[in-house]
Amino acid sequence: MRIFFACLMLITLVMPPLPTGAGSKPSTAEPAQLITKFKFQQFSGGVVIIQAQVNNYPDTLNFILDTGSGGISLDSTTVEALDIPTLPSDRTIRGIAGVRKVNFLYNATLHLPGLSIDNLNFHVNDYEILSSVYGVKIDGIIGYSFFSRYIVHFDYDNLLLSVYTQGDFKYKRGGYTLKPVLNTIPIVQTSFADNAKFSSRFYFDTGGGLCFLLSENYAEDSAVLNPKKKPVLTQAEGLGGKMQMRLTTIKELRIGPYRFRHVPTYIFDDIYNVTAYPYLAGLVGNDLLRRFNVTLNYAMREIHLVPNSHYRAPFDYAYTGLGIYLVDGRIRVEDVIPESPGEKAGFKSGDVIISVGNNMSNNILTYKNLLQTPGQRIKIIISRNDSLSVLTLRPASIL
Repeated sequence: MRIFFACLMLITLVMPPLPTGAGSKPSTAEPAQLITKFKFQQFSGGVVIIQAQVNNYPDTLNFILDTGSGGISLDSTTVEALDIPTLPSDRTIRGIAGVRKVNFLYNATLHLPGLSIDNLNFHVNDYEILSSVYGVKIDGIIGYSFFSRYIVHFDYDNLLLSVYTQGDFKYKRGGYTLKPVLNTIPIVQTSFADNAKFSSRFYFDTGGGLCFLLSENYAEDSAVLNPKKKPVLTQAEGLGGKMQMRLTTIKELRIGPYRFRHVPTYIFDDIYNVTAYPYLAGLVGNDLLRRFNVTLNYAMREIHLVPNSHYRAPFDYAYTGLGIYLVDGRIRVEDVIPESPGEKAGFKSGDVIISVGNNMSNNILTYKNLLQTPGQRIKIIISRNDSLSVLTLRPASIL
């Protein structure tokens, strides 16, 4: 349920390859056994949040489940608040908005409901911007270090995560099994409309709070965009901070036998070479993937998709050009795209949003959801320089 430019969460962490044998096929033909199942939360863009604890620290932490992460990580402010000892390293992480060296917490244990996972090496990163986007503290991201050890099933109908031992696993009928390229981040093949020559490889990224992302290089070389349609300027958050992008729609996107029409698509300048173009062209995010119940079976290099009750849910085409964040308990406008609906409505950086429509919940996810209808006139009360005023915003459509 991604709406305007500032509510995206784009993370594609590329870690150095793990030792040979990680993610290899199981050495036993024994049937996979259910270990545990528990509820998860779902935020803007379909991003999945679970709660867990680290080592013997009593605090319950919020983690994003992210197939686009090549490891596992903790937020730097969480590490500081809990006084968790870490060690410097020469390892780097790479994302769409930057590259940085990281500290590590080595040989740690992650405690999930009904499951404890030992011998994990958490790298430390700053996720403050993600906390402000979602309105809750994001304490870390769980990626390949978890998915490579188990078979993991996402049930988006019931918001339920199931974890199985590796082994012989029977998928539910009525679905399709992808065979991704898998080092630490799964890579899948997609195609567009009826032209097979435009098929390419994309990260399968449950941590990406959007439908689809293309690199500028691929968009220019492939001609998959409609030349008669001008994308709107927008902005997103990723590793390293904010990044300007363009927003449009793709006529048709195919994943296996499944087709989606008029898919909202972000286009970014891959200055940090996250996609290593032309090897990769971008990523498929969880605002699209959440339309399936998904089984990750890394040991067999398989991802099984079964269309769920959200499969035919409408995409969000609303565009406001506003970047809103939760800062010190208040929902603030920090960015306004020139000539966007937000600028035309009179918003300015620094405005504090008091209410959207008749809703005064001060819940950033609720406010974003209320701004998802293109063409609807929405009354918004703001505070500017300690004075209240009412602005009328009319989200545009990107169709």
